Amino acid sequence: MAIWSAGRMPNPIKVLLLGGTSEARMLAARLEGDERFTVETSLAGVTQNPLPVEGESRRGGFGGTVGLVDYLRAVCVDIVIDGTHAFAAKISRNAAEACDQTRTERLVVQRPAWEKTEGDHWLEVSDVPEAAEVVAQHGCRVFLTIGRQDIAAFSLCRDAWFLIRSIDRPKQTAEFENYQLLQARGPFDFASEKALLETNRIDLIVSKNSGGTETYAKIKAARALALPVVMIRRPAPPAGTAVPSVDAALAWLDRRYAEVFL
Repeated sequence: MAIWSAGRMPNPIKVLLLGGTSEARMLAARLEGDERFTVETSLAGVTQNPLPVEGESRRGGFGGTVGLVDYLRAVCVDIVIDGTHAFAAKISRNAAEACDQTRTERLVVQRPAWEKTEGDHWLEVSDVPEAAEVVAQHGCRVFLTIGRQDIAAFSLCRDAWFLIRSIDRPKQTAEFENYQLLQARGPFDFASEKALLETNRIDLIVSKNSGGTETYAKIKAARALALPVVMIRRPAPPAGTAVPSVDAALAWLDRRYAEVFL
């Protein structure tokens, strides 16, 4: 890309930030006003009313890998930062392929996964269909907290009752016979999560291993109540440079800027 050409004056580096997480929002805020970079945050539109981000932003997909390739070339993006959710596998895969095709640098910011600790009762599974199989065999009153896009597989678990928590109302709830919908956005605290589980007499939790602190309280509450958690493992990410935090991403950008211009 052009910014890495020797001898060029240090014009601002164009960064496309693929957002949708708290880390992406914090990174956009930290880079706002930094004259070394111009940042555009892209929100895929999965959440109907996303939290605002500082600086320039766009909303909606690119049209797969081909569309993203065209966008990177048209806008002359220098760096793509993938700050999407750990389970946004398709977006991350498209970004990796588009960056390979355009020779655009790519950095992934991905918070560490939760780790099982003493007192946890996890049933770890590879994907949503496998989680639904476990629920069909063992679930009675289930706290389903995996977002709104993947819940359809659980509608076949006719013997279970579901407390479905999602930021937006899922379209697939019509397929469920026994459920209650709770629309809420984190962060959540331990006391509230524990009370929610007790009040609804939950005996099984289904969660994605999202990592981070905003939704970890349900895991702590499950531990306190000795409840089993069906934990969906993260999909394998595309190969590439990854950092675990906003601070680490900023340090990486500092190093890349210094390597080129200083």
